[in-house]
Amino acid sequence: MYAIVKTGGKQYRVERGQTLLIERLAADEGSSVSLEPLLYRSDETVLDKTGLAKVKVTAKIVSHERGEKLRVFKFKPKRGYKRRNGHRQELTRIEITDIALAGKAVAKKEKTENGS
Repeated sequence: MYAIVKTGGKQYRVERGQTLLIERLAADEGSSVSLEPLLYRSDETVLDKTGLAKVKVTAKIVSHERGEKLRVFKFKPKRGYKRRNGHRQELTRIEITDIALAGKAVAKKEKTENGS
């Protein structure tokens, strides 16, 4: 079972127990956040935009980090123009704790009661 979630303008394929390094979230370390699912897939079910209201993807914030330094160098030959700049991206490491489909267990119980 996996889901595709959107956060920070990017899309990630996630499974339960997986850790990700994403763009900085505004929550504290150790707190739980909910991610926006774009697609849900399990062995018997594939849900897209219409069925995603039932899907809930939760993650725990493990730590806040900074990415490696990127050097930005601008140069124009024969004009004496040189600029050097650096950038470090603010990142958050999360762990996917649960991918749940609401009402899935209830639907299985109804089938067994009707079938018996």
